[in-house]
Amino acid sequence: MRLVSFAVAGEERARFGVHLGAHVLDLAEAPGWEEGWEQAPASVAELLAAGPPGIERARAAAEGAGDGGPGVRPVSAVRLLTPIPRPPKIVAIGRNYRDHVREAQVKQPDLPKLFAKYAGALIGPGAPIVKPTVTEALDYEAELGVVIGRPGRGIAQADAARHIAGYTVANDVTARNFQMHDEQLTLAKNFRTFAPIGPWVETADAVPDPGGLAVRCWVNGMLVQDGTTRDLVFDIPYLVAFISTVIDLEPGDIILTGTPAGVGYVRTPPLFLRPGDRVRVEVEGVGVLENPVVAEEPELRFPETVVSAID
Repeated sequence: MRLVSFAVAGEERARFGVHLGAHVLDLAEAPGWEEGWEQAPASVAELLAAGPPGIERARAAAEGAGDGGPGVRPVSAVRLLTPIPRPPKIVAIGRNYRDHVREAQVKQPDLPKLFAKYAGALIGPGAPIVKPTVTEALDYEAELGVVIGRPGRGIAQADAARHIAGYTVANDVTARNFQMHDEQLTLAKNFRTFAPIGPWVETADAVPDPGGLAVRCWVNGMLVQDGTTRDLVFDIPYLVAFISTVIDLEPGDIILTGTPAGVGYVRTPPLFLRPGDRVRVEVEGVGVLENPVVAEEPELRFPETVVSAID
């Protein structure tokens, strides 16, 4: 089942529901949806927090919706948003594919390398990635995203699957010139629009083997990344367990699991994103995420000390 957030013409607010292929079901308008809850979920994150009973209610509503009826809208009449517009946390993992470690000629980590992406960087499918004027080294990173459904701390690896609600597709966009001049990754990873995620959360029951998924990226139709989650240094159960020993996991949290080989900065010559480009990321069995690249308007001016430091 594909859980989505979306907007309709003339509205700014995010609605939520189930993607049905050619249609989207607005759960808030589904018959009987408001009944029986202490407080009915009003977003994908709140639905995940309701646990398996909430997911099953959404599934039942979707199965009864068909191609028409209350709350059912054509996909062409809505704009899909990033599925969890304000996740509690986005925890990303660096250097987590063996082939990427080899191509970058860096040491394979002994422990997962964690960094944060912030909600302010989130965009959904079709929304533009904005190239800042302060970088000419804008890079793509195709990733599988893990979406937490059940809260927990100190989660055992054997129990990790019980805490995963589903999976999504992500592009960990990076300004490499900032990355190369900073021991921390916060600046390089968190410009506005640097976290395309979507187009939906595919529930975990539909992805029986997340440890064997193809992860691919195309730039302007050219295949640039072609990896598999079998190549992860730290697999998904380990990541959930490790992160939860330090950070309490909450419903709606997203873990970005790393990127395979083929990123732009290691190529000869480097392949960096430019306005007019189009980036397509696909995770097998999960979905496809496409975003155009546009120039920043109006241009944001950085202090000369910043510009000189990263040139």
